[in-house]
Amino acid sequence: IHGALLRMNRSIQAEGTFGIIKYDRRYKRIVRRGLDSVRVEIFLVSIGHNLYKIYNKQMRLREVA
Repeated sequence: IHGALLRMNRSIQAEGTFGIIKYDRRYKRIVRRGLDSVRVEIFLVSIGHNLYKIYNKQMRLREVA
């Protein structure tokens, strides 16, 4: 039962991230061709998502201070 709960929690977390990237950032489709190019494109989208999260967290901390 514990393993099933962990798997369910992981799937929810991953779907949230992909949902934000797809719908909030309007990233619908991979444009590049070739495995290496696709990896680079997904890597760049992931970096952009993480930088946006860091920026928002810093702004929230500045508002509190």
